[in-house]
Amino acid sequence: MKPCSPVREHPDHPDLPDRSNLPGRVTIVGVLGDSLDSLSERAHEALREADAVAGGQRHLSAWRDWRIRDRQANPASASERDVREIVISDDAGAFAHEVAGAASPGGRPQLRVVVLASGDPGFFGVLRSLCEVIDREQLLVLPTTSSVSVAFARLGLPWDDAVVVSAHGRPLADAAAVVRSARKAAVLTAPDQPPEAVGKALLACGARPDLVAVCSRLGCTDESVTELDLDSLAAGSFDPLSVVVVLGPGGLPGIGFQSAGDPTARRAADGSERVLAWGLPESAFQHRGEMVTKAEVRAVALGKLELPPSGVLWDIGAGSASVSIECALLSPGLTVFAVESHGDDASRAAANASAHGVAVHVVEGRAPQVLERLPDPDRVFVGGGGIEVLDAVLERLRPGGRVVATFAALERAAAAAERLGSLVQVSAARGSRLAGGGWRLSGANPVFVAWGPES
Repeated sequence: MKPCSPVREHPDHPDLPDRSNLPGRVTIVGVLGDSLDSLSERAHEALREADAVAGGQRHLSAWRDWRIRDRQANPASASERDVREIVISDDAGAFAHEVAGAASPGGRPQLRVVVLASGDPGFFGVLRSLCEVIDREQLLVLPTTSSVSVAFARLGLPWDDAVVVSAHGRPLADAAAVVRSARKAAVLTAPDQPPEAVGKALLACGARPDLVAVCSRLGCTDESVTELDLDSLAAGSFDPLSVVVVLGPGGLPGIGFQSAGDPTARRAADGSERVLAWGLPESAFQHRGEMVTKAEVRAVALGKLELPPSGVLWDIGAGSASVSIECALLSPGLTVFAVESHGDDASRAAANASAHGVAVHVVEGRAPQVLERLPDPDRVFVGGGGIEVLDAVLERLRPGGRVVATFAALERAAAAAERLGSLVQVSAARGSRLAGGGWRLSGANPVFVAWGPES
């Protein structure tokens, strides 16, 4: 490892290293928008002293305009020497070598080069490629706000818990797979991977986000921020150099919930800590008569589901959506679909999800037909529909997935166990206080729980 160079004091900031006298210095200047007027004086001074300026056509055009105005405003400091222009190419490595060659012609460091780059050059930017061919001690980086931070700012959202993915130079399907399982994500698009291509890739991998926004030309006078759904994104046409923000379940902040240190931690509306608990009482959910999975059975079913941190979960025959809601509470990264054929129950399910502050997609329709509209699942709870629905689920289940199904009749439960591999009977007797003191136990009807397949 190369030893660090001695620290040289900067006259204005004694605690910072002084790199102003380094020969062949390459200054990388971050730019937001299409104007250089708002750059720092240090960046402007680097541009005035530059022997070569590198960047995209948009940045070079902005530099020419700024240079004309700067000469008019500062005739005493204006330089008449020729300045070489280097246009950034799709090949980041070749561009970095060209910049390095301009800074050290013939291997003799002597020229000053300024590279104009969008936002923060060290954040999915050109700095990575330049560091591969130029000693970092020859680099001076003057960043500005990244386009991702500006995109989330325009949407009024925090982004310290966001996943950032670049569509530059990678298969879009890989980027979409990362975004699909993220609670909050930003995708940096490219000329050959524009926002609409991101939308198509997300649809293809079964993503069902709660919010999509395309943020284009950020910092420019004609910037645009458009909130839309995934289908509209895939069918549209957008500026190829944009930021696509995708919010999945739990990504949108809910009124009545607030962060508790860790961005993933939650507090209840009264400020108390949310605890890890499942098998909530039936009274926690609106339901029709007794059409709700009993707390004891639900607790067993949730354990057998072995919930992953992300993925797609179906709750078929959801009723009050008690299982869906508890899954979303336990594993906020899941995309949860509650399938219910009765309109009144579907409405209650949506109201219950809202009351518990979780993102559950309520789908009104009868299984198995309605399942064709949904992305393939990683986990499924079958609370209604019988063996026909179970067979349809197993045909769609993703590799490594798991199904849990409940039945009141032993014959159906045995048929399900033949397909899934495991079966248990859950019987519970609840205590109630007698009028004259003491307690009695009241047994509920037993329920059979089948689960599998075993991995």
